[in-house]
Amino acid sequence: METFPRIISVDDHTVEPPHVWRDRLPSRYRDTGPRIVRAPLKEMTFVGGKFTPAMGNPGDEGPLADWWVYEDLHRPLTRLDTAVGYDRDEVRLEAITYEQMRPGSYDVRERLADMDVNHVQSALCFPTFPRFCGQTFTEATDRELGLLGVRAYNDWMVEEWCGPDAQGRLIPLALVPLWDAELAAQEVRRNAERGVRAVCFSEIPPRLGLPSIHTDAWDPFLRACDETGTVIAMHIGSSSQMPSTSADAPPAVGSTITFANCCFSMVDWLMSGAFERFPRLKIMYAEGQIGWIPYILERADVVWEENRGWGGVADKVLRPPSELFAEHVYGCFFDDAFGLRNVESIGVPNVLYETDYPHSDSTWPKSREVGEQQMGHLPADLVERIVRGNAIDLLGLTDEGLWPGA
Repeated sequence: METFPRIISVDDHTVEPPHVWRDRLPSRYRDTGPRIVRAPLKEMTFVGGKFTPAMGNPGDEGPLADWWVYEDLHRPLTRLDTAVGYDRDEVRLEAITYEQMRPGSYDVRERLADMDVNHVQSALCFPTFPRFCGQTFTEATDRELGLLGVRAYNDWMVEEWCGPDAQGRLIPLALVPLWDAELAAQEVRRNAERGVRAVCFSEIPPRLGLPSIHTDAWDPFLRACDETGTVIAMHIGSSSQMPSTSADAPPAVGSTITFANCCFSMVDWLMSGAFERFPRLKIMYAEGQIGWIPYILERADVVWEENRGWGGVADKVLRPPSELFAEHVYGCFFDDAFGLRNVESIGVPNVLYETDYPHSDSTWPKSREVGEQQMGHLPADLVERIVRGNAIDLLGLTDEGLWPGA
C-alpha cells in the first residue's frame, strides 16, 4: 500500500501505575484501597479459563512480583499483562515487577513513543487491575470504597493518562459501578460532561451475578449512554469467564475461541429490544475479531423472520437483527484476514481497528505491516474508514483523530 492511514486503535491497555488509588482515595482508605505490595509468587495456574495465583510471605522462596492488594484480592502483574518487546516464544505465564515491563505500559510519554513506532496516532485503553469492565470493584465487599475506587480510576484516566502530556492521542474510557444502574448512570453523565465518550461494560453481565440485558434493570445506565452519546465498550473476558471447553483445557483452547463471548453477547443485545428503546445507543466489541459476524447476522435474521412468534421477541425486536447491527454495533479486530475478505458482508462502517498493546496478542510494532497485508485488496477510502474514520465518528474525535477534551 503506497500510504497507510495513521491508526486509531480502539483496544489497547494501560497498566495502572502504583499511585492511582494511593493518591486519590481518602486517607482513611490508604491501607484498604488498591495498593502495590512486592512479594514472592508461590504458584500460579491458568487452566480452563481460570487464573489462580498464590502470594507468598516476605522471605518465602519464589520470584518477586508486584501485587495489587485490595480487600481479600491478591493479583500479581504478569507477563501476559505486558508482553510487547518479548519474542512470542519467550512469553510465559509468570509474575513480574514494574521494572520488568515495557515502560510504555504505564508511562504516558513512553506510550506515545511506542505508538509512534507502531504507526498509531490515537488509542483507547482498557484497564488492567480493575479488569476489563471494573469487575474488581463490583466484586468487592465495601461498596462505598468500590464507588470511590471507580471514580478515582476515572479521574486518573481523564486528568493524567489522557491529560495534557497525552496531546489528545489517548482517548478516555471510563468505568461505572456495575452493582447499581442509577449510580452507573450518574458516573456516565459525570464523565460525559468532561468529554468522555466511552464506558466499559460486561459482555455477559449474569456471569458477574448481575441482571441480564433482557431485563429493564439497566435502563437508567442505557438511557444515560443514549442521551450523552457514550459508547458501551465490551472487551473479551469482561464477564470474568473466558471461553473454554473443560476445566483442564490448556489456555490455547480459550485463546482460539476468544470471540465466542462476543458472539453470545451480540445476539443477546440484538434480541433484547434495547436498541428499540434507546435508538441512539452504540456498542462495540473489543478484541472479538470480525470474521464470525456475517453468519451470526444471517442466522439471527432467519430466527427473527421464522421463529419470532414463539421466540419471545416479536413484541420487542421490530426489525431484522442485521438492520439493528448496522445502526448500533461495531466489531473490532487486529488480525483477521478472513473477516477483511468478507468485510462487505459485515459493513465497512461497523468495523474498527486495534493493536492490543501491550498484550501478548498485540501486533506491535508491526500493526501497519499487518494492516497493509490484510487490507491490500481494499480501496484506499475503505481502508481509511476502517483504520481511523469510523473511530473518529464513533468516539467524537477531531478530524485529526485526537480527543478534543485533552
